[in-house]
Amino acid sequence: MTPNPCILLVDNGSHRAESTLSLRRIAEALGSRLDREVHPVSLLHSTKVDPADLGGTPAQIFEPFLRKQRETGQSSFLVVPFFFGHTAAIYEYLPQRVREMGEEWPELEVRVAPSMVKLDEPEDTRVACILGDLVMSKIEEEGLVRPAVTLVDHGTPRIAVNKVRNHVAGQLAEVLKDKASVVVASSMERREGDEYAFNEPLLENLLGQEKFTNDVVLSMLFISPGRHAGPGGDIAEIRQEAEKKSESLRTFASSLFATHPEVVDLLVERFGEGLSGEPIAGEVPAPEAG
Repeated sequence: MTPNPCILLVDNGSHRAESTLSLRRIAEALGSRLDREVHPVSLLHSTKVDPADLGGTPAQIFEPFLRKQRETGQSSFLVVPFFFGHTAAIYEYLPQRVREMGEEWPELEVRVAPSMVKLDEPEDTRVACILGDLVMSKIEEEGLVRPAVTLVDHGTPRIAVNKVRNHVAGQLAEVLKDKASVVVASSMERREGDEYAFNEPLLENLLGQEKFTNDVVLSMLFISPGRHAGPGGDIAEIRQEAEKKSESLRTFASSLFATHPEVVDLLVERFGEGLSGEPIAGEVPAPEAG
């Protein structure tokens, strides 16, 4: 790889300032560990956030950021995905943009480090261990005894992404062991149609049913705050509605993934793996089968 590539920590992007600020905080911590500058860059959306809510510095998004770097003579980039798994955003949208830019910028070289969850390496439990620690912190904070736990994600139209949810849920059950009465994966929402039923159970249907009628901890498979997982977001509304319907139900949400100090350790490892990867060129390998 070209010496000293420009390093990007990349998330999907959000219209919420809290998400960009979280990305910046992790990028700064990662840069400190690597003794290199790490640029917090979103794929989309974040430029709609008022810079006044971001300390006066506008958010950066992927393609304009790369083009600006080109003006300084930089053509080599390493993307560290701040994503749990093989999402279309990172493994389809981003390569497509890179290939299109490469038509007019032949020296462009972009490598993408592995995402945080590796389905093909079941012994890699780093993400599950971080999530388990966050759940245990909530259990201890609230004085709970063997609560039910649901690992909740956004929901997806892609089975390959859903496999990440189920994979991590299985690992989380092993991490928590007898600290939880049950661990079940759920999703915040899904598209209509039987072909998207793999997202079931939905969180709103799980809460208050069978083993989820008393104390329930939501293990949040969300990286940073936004309109879904942030204060007053969609998850909070689902919890409130469920508690209204059940007198015995109490729900507690774990802290979000990006708040845990070991997240940076994991990203340092993925950065190292990304340095030896092949640059995007031609067709990109498809996500995990499914």
